[in-house]
Amino acid sequence: MSKKWTLFDYINAFFMLIVLCVTLYPMLYIISVSFSDTVYILQNKVRLIPRGFNIEAYKMIFTDIRIPRAYLNTIIYTTVGTFINLFMTSLAAYPLAMKTFFGRKHFLIMITLTMFFSGGMIPNFLLVNSLNLIDTIWALVIPNAIWTIELLIIKSFFETLDKGIRESATIDGASEFRILFQIYIPLSKAALASVALFFFMGHWNSFFIPLVYLNDARKYPLTIVLRDMLIYDTAKESNMEDAARMTPEAMKNATIVVSMIPVLLVYPFAQKYFVKGVMLGSIKG
Repeated sequence: MSKKWTLFDYINAFFMLIVLCVTLYPMLYIISVSFSDTVYILQNKVRLIPRGFNIEAYKMIFTDIRIPRAYLNTIIYTTVGTFINLFMTSLAAYPLAMKTFFGRKHFLIMITLTMFFSGGMIPNFLLVNSLNLIDTIWALVIPNAIWTIELLIIKSFFETLDKGIRESATIDGASEFRILFQIYIPLSKAALASVALFFFMGHWNSFFIPLVYLNDARKYPLTIVLRDMLIYDTAKESNMEDAARMTPEAMKNATIVVSMIPVLLVYPFAQKYFVKGVMLGSIKG
């Protein structure tokens, strides 16, 4: 027998419907503009459904050799960066989750302070430059190997695990590294998957960091290449026939659609781990 809806259920459903509309409208609008004919875009007649059909903006993007190379660069940066983030975060969260760890309280205070204070862009650049990391992938992933909020999330999750498991493994002679990699990490797949989604999106959408540390255009990620295409290619457009087939607005929205496709493909598969990880992290064992 179905449950009868209460007034709260109706109000909640109405509120969630508004949130859904507010969330979906910008995405649908961007897609519609990217596929619409130029005349409708110039007349501001495009809303949720494309008017006409025009793929000139997508042709320009995918016929440029820079896009496949940038996609490959972004995939490499995102994969390596996410792996390093997960490895370093787990390695740091494990001892901080142990109440017997010497200096645990002081380390947590210093780590938390990094959420409010930073050395700034210039000191970071000087440090990366002194380590000869400029124009390498390591300049993008090593300085951001640990994110404070995600570290605290994993630490809190490790604290919810049964301490008896660790004690039993210690009695059997297991080392701390073995306990971490063979017991704690396998038991924390949901929590690690949830923070991995944040790491993935952070690296995929990263713009300012590669803009500062990369000089070779062949090493640019997708975000910078799409920005360059948007600024340079539309600015040099002088042919009247090309201008009639594609507007800068269509180009801009097409670049946004191209950059968000991988995230839209990955998120549905990671969503179940994301929700489960958040829920498990909220339970204090």
